Amino acid sequence: MDAMAREHLDREWTPNALVNVVPLSKKYTFDLACRLFLNVVDVGDIKRLSDPFTLATQGMFCVPIDLPGMAYNRAIRGGKMVRKELIRIIHERRKELLEKKETRHHDFLSKMLLVTDENGQFCSEMEISNNIIGLLVASFDTTRSAVTSVVNYLAQLPHIYEEVLKEQMEIAKSKGPDELLTWEDIEKMKYSWNVARESFRLTPPAQGAFRETTTEFTYAGFTVPKGWKTFWTVHSSHKNPEYFPEPEKFDPSRFDGNGPPPYTFVPFGGGPRMCPGKEYAKLEVLVFMHNVVRRFKVEKAIPNQKVDDRLTVRLQPHGK
Repeated sequence: MDAMAREHLDREWTPNALVNVVPLSKKYTFDLACRLFLNVVDVGDIKRLSDPFTLATQGMFCVPIDLPGMAYNRAIRGGKMVRKELIRIIHERRKELLEKKETRHHDFLSKMLLVTDENGQFCSEMEISNNIIGLLVASFDTTRSAVTSVVNYLAQLPHIYEEVLKEQMEIAKSKGPDELLTWEDIEKMKYSWNVARESFRLTPPAQGAFRETTTEFTYAGFTVPKGWKTFWTVHSSHKNPEYFPEPEKFDPSRFDGNGPPPYTFVPFGGGPRMCPGKEYAKLEVLVFMHNVVRRFKVEKAIPNQKVDDRLTVRLQPHGK
């Protein structure tokens, strides 16, 4: 992650005085997922996955009308294209493994190709592609949103940025100039992680989730029958003044000590169904924060710009 963050900033950020964070964070998170899960690094190969994948994800939460021109129709076509490309990659990797051309199995795909069930049977290419698509979906849009949200608050709140910079420079001083981050370094990023969590509180990466009620219950005067579908929202939980005084204020100190009570801060859900990618997201966000603040002073080019499809940030390299 650290090596790819450095490469990404060298290529996409450093040559520019202004950047639009949203498309760049999309590119970074998707490229990283392709590298970690598939060991796909070629720009052309990534593009053959990323373009149809974007179509598919844009139609995931839309009205399911399968007619030409509708988002759902484009999502179906995009999904088929993604699966076709994945099957091609899986087939080629399996061939390499059988011919002993691939001996290092560091990515998820190689490990999946070597897994067998209780009968000694290998996973089918369709099963593997299903698993990889699940990982790509889970690691892309929400982590992209998380990265964008953190950069937004660093650019908007100079006093927060300065404290993050101070912590990250202390870590950088303990390492050689080209030495990559370690897990021990991540564990030292206490304040930075509080900043990230406060970003997730105010701008949750996911909106919520559906659940089916197992028993009838009454809430706020409304009775919800057993078997109904309910949708819990992250925003309403995170803005509850009972647990977050002055809920609109950006205050990383909320997470000092034991932090908020259980089930009040739920950007990754809670309980046994909590998102299994929580630590992945934490690593990705903290590594990116480390590299951005070490290189640049960031500020919003348009002060009141809302973070939707654009977040224009002005970059000022340190020492200039």
